[in-house]
Amino acid sequence: MIKIDAVLDETGLFRACKVWGHAGAGPKGGDIVCAAVSVLTKTAFTTLSSREGIMLRGGAPERGIFWMETDYSGAGREFLAGAGAFLMEGLKSVAELYPEHCRLNIHMERRN
Repeated sequence: MIKIDAVLDETGLFRACKVWGHAGAGPKGGDIVCAAVSVLTKTAFTTLSSREGIMLRGGAPERGIFWMETDYSGAGREFLAGAGAFLMEGLKSVAELYPEHCRLNIHMERRN
C-alpha cells in the first residue's frame, strides 16, 4: 500500500507531504496506482522548484519514498495555493479510486 501524509496549514495551503510504500496494484513497472502518485508528486515538485517566491526541499532517498516541504514569500503564495490544490485533488482521487492500494492522511498545521 502507498501511504501519503500531507500537511496543510490552517487556510488549506499545501505545506508538505511524505509518500512511502508500494501499491501492489500491478507488476513492477506497470502499477497504475504507483504511476499516478509518482507523476502527481514529481510534477508538483518540478513545477514548484522552478517558481520564484517558493522555497522547496525534498527528494526520493530510495525507491518507494518521496517527500517535499514548501515555504513561500510574496507572490509565491498564490502559485503554491494553485499547485497545491491541484496536487491534493489528484492524490484524493487516486486514494478514492484505489482505497485498497493508496491511503491519504491529511494533517492540519497551525502556524503562529
